Amino acid sequence: MEEILEGGCTCRQVRYRLTGRPLIVHACHCRWCQRETGTAHALNAMYEADRMEHLGAEPEIVDTPSASGKGQRIARCPVCKVAVWSNYAGSGSAVRFVRVGTLDDPDACPPDIHIFTSSKQPWVTLPPGARNVPEFYSPKEVWSPESLERRRIMREKAGRN
Repeated sequence: MEEILEGGCTCRQVRYRLTGRPLIVHACHCRWCQRETGTAHALNAMYEADRMEHLGAEPEIVDTPSASGKGQRIARCPVCKVAVWSNYAGSGSAVRFVRVGTLDDPDACPPDIHIFTSSKQPWVTLPPGARNVPEFYSPKEVWSPESLERRRIMREKAGRN
């Protein structure tokens, strides 16, 4: 039986259901994520778009700049404006970077890896043994075999190798 997680925005207009485990969960400490979230880091669970079911109102898609220069599309509630997920240019619409804090049970998705720790706030202390990298990483070196296989299938569907 696959795991099911649900979540949504603060006012509960935008609701979603996720099937299965995330590909990976990033705690991103880059300055861009700090600015966007207004806090020390972003916490995103990566899911294939076809593993997300919309249960409520459709989100408003807001095109915003990103550190890469390629931009990102942030899905926000049209009423309370809470960001519930993003699509980044590198993955297109195939992968949703779900804001873990919007899950009904955010404890279900702790970070698998802390990224861009070179710009981590100096007062943030990572737990002993937490996987972390100063910038980014190669998925082949970090992702689980199951996630790599799901990534391969997703890229094949999109016509990318």
